[in-house]
Amino acid sequence: MEDFKLGHLAGLEISARPSVISWSVTIWVGLAALVALWLKTPVGIALGMGLAGLILHWFSELTHQFGHAVAARRAGYPMTGLRLWGVLSTTLYPADEPALPAEIHIRRALGGPIASLGLTVLAWALMLVARPAGGPIWWLAIFFFTENLLVFTLQAFIPLGFNDGATLWHWLRRR
Repeated sequence: MEDFKLGHLAGLEISARPSVISWSVTIWVGLAALVALWLKTPVGIALGMGLAGLILHWFSELTHQFGHAVAARRAGYPMTGLRLWGVLSTTLYPADEPALPAEIHIRRALGGPIASLGLTVLAWALMLVARPAGGPIWWLAIFFFTENLLVFTLQAFIPLGFNDGATLWHWLRRR
C-alpha cells in the first residue's frame, strides 16, 4: 500500500504506512487493558491513560527522529523526511546522497538516542515530581521514562538489524 503524506515539519516530509493506524489502536487498547487490569481503574480512565500513553509514545518517536535530523543537518548531510510504520519510524535521506564516511553515519545515528536521553531525564524528573501524588500521572511518567530509556536510548547499544544500534555497530566496525 502507498504511504499517507502527513505534511512537512521542520523541513522534513512526514509520511506514514497504513500499519501505523492498526498498531496505534493496538497500543492504545493494550495500554488501556494493562491499566484497567493492573491498576484496577475504571474503563474510561484506563482508555484515557492508554491514549495518553500512545501520545507520549509518538511524541517520543518524533523527538528521537528530530534528534537524528538535527545531527544530520549539523553533519552536512540532512534528512529529507521520515516514514512512520508500525510503532516506529525510518529516517529518509536523499536518493542521490553520495557515499559517506563512517563518521557521518555514526554522528547521524547518535542524534536520536541523544535526544531520547534528554527525554529520559525529563521523564525521570516528572516521575520524581509526580511520585508523592501517585495515581495516573505517576504511572504515565513511569511509562514515559521506561520507554525512552529502553526503546529509544539504550537500543543504541543493541544491534537489532533495523535500529540505531545496528547502524552504529556496522559503521564502528568499518572505521
